[in-house]
Parts: sequence; structure tokens; C-alpha cells
Amino acid sequence: MSYCKQEGKDRIIFVTKEDHEAPSNAELIADDPNDPYEDQGLILPSGEINWNCPCLGGMASGPCGTQFKEAFSCFHYSNEEVKGSECIDNFRAMQECMQKYPELYPQEDENEGADAAAPPLVDSTAPVPTEDSSPASVPSSNSTPSPPTPESAPSSDKTPPTDSQAAS
Repeated sequence: MSYCKQEGKDRIIFVTKEDHEAPSNAELIADDPNDPYEDQGLILPSGEINWNCPCLGGMASGPCGTQFKEAFSCFHYSNEEVKGSECIDNFRAMQECMQKYPELYPQEDENEGADAAAPPLVDSTAPVPTEDSSPASVPSSNSTPSPPTPESAPSSDKTPPTDSQAAS
């Protein structure tokens, strides 16, 4: 005999072996394509903007949510040759609002991002030649490496090193 037990917010259902053997009579409800809380992506099947999409990162609900929605909607529904060109005032209003809340919408310094990603101009680990030192022979980038000479080749475990290998 199956029975239910309530423990706080949880409902525990105990069933018998016979209950498990019987076919289920549960009916599944079809998904509602217009459910705004369903994971539909940014654009709903109807073509409308899904303001609940996590991809918007909460922009639609913050203190500048109204300005964001106006600017984003204008761009989304734009039919201009240069898409969104008529939305400049909307984006300007959104930017002005965001500047009022720098703790919520921090501005990224254009130079900071470029400096962090740029490779160093000088390799600080490379040796710097001095005037009195002779230049080392450096193979050019278009030459193929030459095979090792018997003196520079590493020895196998079975042969003893030569005098020049032992010196290096």
C-alpha cells in the first residue's frame, strides 16, 4: 500500500512494487512556445525580444533597463540600410544613464584592454650583445637545420661519450 508523508517543504511518496509495475497514467503537458520563462533564446518564435534571456545579463531589469530596452528594440526592429542608424539617440540616452551608475556599469578603459593583450616589444629574457662580444652564429629563418655532427649528437646509453661531448 503506497502512502505520502510531508516533512517540511518536502513531500515523500512511498510506493509498493505493484505500483511500479503498473503502467503510468501521467499526462505530459506540451511546452508553451510563448512562455517567457522558458529557455527560448534572445528572440522568441513570435519574433519578439525575450527580455528574460540570461544572455542579456540583467541589462533589461537594471536602473537603465528602460533605456536599454528602447535602444535594443530600436536596433532589433530597424529596417534602415545601416541597421540601427536611427537609434543613436536611444543608445546615447542609455549611455548617459549608465554613466550615472558606474558601480553597476563600469567603463572599460580602451588603453587597459589593449596593453594587457599586446605582446612585449622586446624580449627581456634574450641576451643583449655588447660591442666587444663577437656575434653568435644564428641560423637564418629560411635555412633548414643541419643534421647533428657525430661530436654534437647525443650518445645512446650503450656508447661512452666522446671527449668533446664530455666537455660540454
